[in-house]
Amino acid sequence: MAINLDVIGKSLETPAFSYDPDTLILYALGLGAGVGELDFVYEKNLKAFPTFAVVPFLPALLNAFVPKANLNMYTVLHGEQKIILHKPIATSGTINTSLKCDSIYDKGDSGAIVNLSLESRDASGDVVFENRAVIIDRSGGNFGGDRGPKTEKIDPPEGKVPDFSVEQKTSVDQAALYRLSGDKNPLHIDPAFAKKGGFDKPILHGLCSFGIAGKALVHEICGSDPSKLKSFSVRFMNVVFPGDTLKTEGWKTDVGKYIIRTTNQDGKVVLGNAVAETIN
Repeated sequence: MAINLDVIGKSLETPAFSYDPDTLILYALGLGAGVGELDFVYEKNLKAFPTFAVVPFLPALLNAFVPKANLNMYTVLHGEQKIILHKPIATSGTINTSLKCDSIYDKGDSGAIVNLSLESRDASGDVVFENRAVIIDRSGGNFGGDRGPKTEKIDPPEGKVPDFSVEQKTSVDQAALYRLSGDKNPLHIDPAFAKKGGFDKPILHGLCSFGIAGKALVHEICGSDPSKLKSFSVRFMNVVFPGDTLKTEGWKTDVGKYIIRTTNQDGKVVLGNAVAETIN
């Protein structure tokens, strides 16, 4: 099944995404938030976690781009994700997202690397947030294309103690709950599908791990004020399984800038090459 290279440089308008307070609360619960984070799970003084920006991204990707680009869902993995926040996410509304395929690179037997950029606007036309995503189709390489540039490696400063460290043990049911925020890829729930994809059992959504790390950022470097997070980018380094313990650490490198790393209970890096920026 060959990738449709005609999508490169093209923009797709995707169906409008409407949400309400229950949508935000369900997303927060899917990240493991509880009554200790009341402003994110109770409608009285409700706030949206900034990483909710990825929720409208998923239907745009799965329902609009994947079939158009002819990607193989059995072999698709999420490589990188970045969110850029332009204004606080309202507690309800309608989001309109345009998606553009910036490039597709040929990594041979390692697959095809698809670079996407998305811009999401509210009903008034204001940009609320942007997404940048790298999608890997492991079966899509060897089409004779450009291999693309090497990506910058970003590591924590060697020998320096992190400025913060937060652990969260995920639930064995984490993926079953998180998928209700829109990522219905069977890879995260169906054991037979996961085996076809090369995994012994369903894996946790990369964007759930992203959200868990983002939740730590909100509390640790934003004073639990989600409006202070400006951007957050990660590379998905290794898979996470429901029930794993995730430790997110951050090293301040400049005013409002942090290098972030998330590891599992075995010390394996699951989110790396990660950077967060805050508004000061």
